[in-house]
Amino acid sequence: MSLPETRIIISGGGTGGHIFPAIAIADALRHSIPEVQVLFIGAKDRLEMEKVPAAGYKIKGLWISGFQRRLTWKNLSFPFKVIHSSLKARSIIREFNPHAVVGVGGYASGPTLKAAAALGIPTILQEQNSYPGITNKMLAKKASKICVAYQGMEKFFPASKLILTGNPVRAEIVHANAKRDEALQYFGLNRNKPVILAVGGSLGALTINQSIHRGLKEIADSGVQLIWQTGKSYAGQAEAAVLPFQEAGIRQSTFITRMDLAYAAANVVISRAGAIAISELCVTGKPSILVPSPNVAEDHQTKNAMALVSSDAAIMVRDKEAGEKLVSTALSLATNNQLKERLSANIRLLGRDNAAAMIADVIENCIKR
Repeated sequence: MSLPETRIIISGGGTGGHIFPAIAIADALRHSIPEVQVLFIGAKDRLEMEKVPAAGYKIKGLWISGFQRRLTWKNLSFPFKVIHSSLKARSIIREFNPHAVVGVGGYASGPTLKAAAALGIPTILQEQNSYPGITNKMLAKKASKICVAYQGMEKFFPASKLILTGNPVRAEIVHANAKRDEALQYFGLNRNKPVILAVGGSLGALTINQSIHRGLKEIADSGVQLIWQTGKSYAGQAEAAVLPFQEAGIRQSTFITRMDLAYAAANVVISRAGAIAISELCVTGKPSILVPSPNVAEDHQTKNAMALVSSDAAIMVRDKEAGEKLVSTALSLATNNQLKERLSANIRLLGRDNAAAMIADVIENCIKR
């Protein structure tokens, strides 16, 4: 049974880890409900204001940011931002008149879902991590359903609302491995040499960037090729650093638009351990070295990484040890075919490639009810 002229708001963002799952959900909704209208609500001046329109969806921005845990004058404006964004979210919702509102995490998600619940509109949460943030814990009280990626989430949320879906991964990532020939041509790489993909998320990761920077000559001399996503803040240094090594197959990019091709080309991936990054690694089955960020709430990236390490599905290098160990560990893995095959087989067992479609079904069922 289709739902004609269905309107759905998806809210959240801030990083690629929130934005790209949201787009995956929107794409799945378009596939299951041909007449669907999807509107995104994000935070002004954040990454979603660029990436969502590029994916073909409309987005409206709220004047909202996070509360800083350290003492800073920026926190003085926080209460005003909350009030302003709450009123703006309510106005957008009234005008668009959605059948359901979905929150994927990020600054804009809180005021948007709170306003939707107050207006009696069904709300669906998508919780990516094994340890939820305070905003989703608060929003859960009035949520219709909560889509989660980990078992045991009844510790934090009402068990009756939970649905285990996994984290949504973009369709092009799910099918990435079929594109290896295209990927090697896209990046101009030699098919007979191993490829390391180093990526610290859409905004970059300083420790990974510094470690790769210091090890560029070692990588080039080893005969291993590199695709390196740096993020904006490190792009200038990295562009200059890779110039002497381009003939050795060292490729640098501020932001990799075709992440499907980056995964397809890679024999080994170096990554932070955010929930969505791990979901993509599981679906693509890539032998991985995880460097958990030490700057996240409840140290959940270390928990994410350890879940894979305990299943012999990935290698972890701690952030404080990356400068000394990261490049040598990656080069060792890149040339160890037996270890790569074992890690790849084990990480594939943890992947869920239909999460976006499952979440779209949850949203549709909430509307029908």
